[in-house]
Amino acid sequence: MTATESVAAHLGGDFLAQVYRRTHHIWKAAVPNAAALLSFNDLNGIIASHRLEPPRLRLSLNGEVLPLHRYGVPQTTRRNTVWQRTQPAQLHTLLADGATLVLDAIDEIHPPVNELAADLERTLRTGVQVNAYASWTATEGFGTHWDDHDTVIIQVAGSKRWKIYGPTRLHPTYRDIETPSEPTGGPIDEFVLEAGDMLYVPRGHWHSVSASEGMASLHVTCGLQTATGADLITFMADELRERETVRTDVPQFADITTRRLYLHQLVDELAEHLEDQDVIERFFTHRDVTDPGRLAPSLPFVVDVPEDKGLSVRLTTPRAHLSETDEAVRLRAGGEDWEFDLVVGPILTALVGGRPVSLGDLAMRSGLPMSEVSKLVTELVAHQVAALGSAP
Repeated sequence: MTATESVAAHLGGDFLAQVYRRTHHIWKAAVPNAAALLSFNDLNGIIASHRLEPPRLRLSLNGEVLPLHRYGVPQTTRRNTVWQRTQPAQLHTLLADGATLVLDAIDEIHPPVNELAADLERTLRTGVQVNAYASWTATEGFGTHWDDHDTVIIQVAGSKRWKIYGPTRLHPTYRDIETPSEPTGGPIDEFVLEAGDMLYVPRGHWHSVSASEGMASLHVTCGLQTATGADLITFMADELRERETVRTDVPQFADITTRRLYLHQLVDELAEHLEDQDVIERFFTHRDVTDPGRLAPSLPFVVDVPEDKGLSVRLTTPRAHLSETDEAVRLRAGGEDWEFDLVVGPILTALVGGRPVSLGDLAMRSGLPMSEVSKLVTELVAHQVAALGSAP
């Protein structure tokens, strides 16, 4: 089992029924091959080969972001653009003095973490961004803080001490009318995550983290996109635009009786909509099928996909939906909606599984000639819901 599969295997069943969105949870030795996700050598290579500047790459100390000039120097190119070159010696000094290194959205630039994020999106049906955190001392890079999204943390190297304080405001959001107050008592839990351990923390739960165990620490945090009642209301408002009452101008200059009547009509429309038991599932399906997926070009194939059975194809949208009737098979992904002949069903079923599949395998599964398989894949690539690569 790969590291990605190990993570996803712990996030179904009992986790969804008893833990998810409710309380923090620790899995000891849940990801025995966690080092395959990200190593310090990988981190060195990423920093050396990418032009990363704040806020993408940043150093944090006691809750403050350190200014870039303390570990970078400006470089001017021949085209008179300026970028900041990281200075390893200064970087090392700041990290040794207690700073934490943060690399945002590492899933976009490191394939093993990209695969982890895609698998989590399939498992939990939500958007995922993965950040990497590295620290060397007992100094807390961020102090005691809370996040506005749930997180799944995998310790990939070294160890880190966590203190969990719980929430002081239930379900706080990024756009909120009140800021949670800081916790006043001691932590409700304190523990050390070691390489291979995994942790889940719901949004709003205060926590602090430090590398207090005398060794370099590296972990990845998978941030899970929220889906709140406010988001559901926004979705329903869009659906309700088909109703004349919702499209009607609000009676700005009308008398109180007219205004009251208008509000009652709106309430009736909304109440009728809420009686539909399928509205929540439609909401999550809409989020799934309109998600743009994970960026993946298909170079060198910039026009048509060649009839090469050795090429592989995979969907770039981890939350695509596939359904079938007696007459057609329907694929919804990346904001697109297709209906194909039933014979295409085995091809789409293989792709929705999320793993790369060779064109030759797709032809064998469907019984279609390579020319037809190539046309289908060309269509999907042209609409940015699939990408090509070498044979799996």
